[in-house]
Amino acid sequence: MPKKPLILVTNDDGITAPGIRALIQTMNTIGDVVVVAPDSPQSGMGHAITLDSTLYLERVYIDEGKQIEYNCSGTPADCVKLAISEILDRRPDLCVSGINHGSNSSINVIYSGTMSAALEAGIEGIPSIGFSLLDYNWNANFEAAQYFAKTIVQNVLKNGLASGVVLNVNFPKLEQKDIKGVRICRQAKANWVEEFDKRISPQGKAYYWLTGKFVNLDHGEDTDEWALDNGYVSIVPVQFDLTAHYCIQNLNTWNFND
Repeated sequence: MPKKPLILVTNDDGITAPGIRALIQTMNTIGDVVVVAPDSPQSGMGHAITLDSTLYLERVYIDEGKQIEYNCSGTPADCVKLAISEILDRRPDLCVSGINHGSNSSINVIYSGTMSAALEAGIEGIPSIGFSLLDYNWNANFEAAQYFAKTIVQNVLKNGLASGVVLNVNFPKLEQKDIKGVRICRQAKANWVEEFDKRISPQGKAYYWLTGKFVNLDHGEDTDEWALDNGYVSIVPVQFDLTAHYCIQNLNTWNFND
């Protein structure tokens, strides 16, 4: 009998978040599931790792299912590192991260703990996917995301991923019947226009809340933002090699010796 694929599940919203519980449920229908996820929310942590304090792992039993679960005191990237080094007895066939409560499309990918966990697994040569739903509500409906996540995972397990490539998947906030399909996209050129709301504490000290708005500067119809705005699931293949290869030839013409 063929061995079931070993699937590592993690996230950045914390191990009790409804999004990861939905993802665990779906992955249990595909393979053997091991969960290592933060014990508290770690949104916006990016690819932070813990260097100056101790890390803790604890076996937990949160809800029914055949998965094996641990919570971790560290970041999403820490969770993946510890899972590979300390928990798993063989390399996972796949790592999935999410389902995140909120978008990780466009520029959001660089801030995302969800995607950083997937990228950390990708660095280790493990096929990896980050999943996000465009709904910040803690009680969001994940049924459509679960349906498409299963299909995407099955395709990755069947076809594999190119070395150094991780999939960034975002789901629109729609019911399954209203989603038009899946689009392979590029990352839209967009950014946050940020402001800081300055206030004064009762002790007279200034403090700040980060605020701002998301601005899409890209009008292409091949982007993740266009796909999501038009009712599609977006898949963007991303890489952890940040080299701007197209600039190398030009930079080699510069004179650095004067």
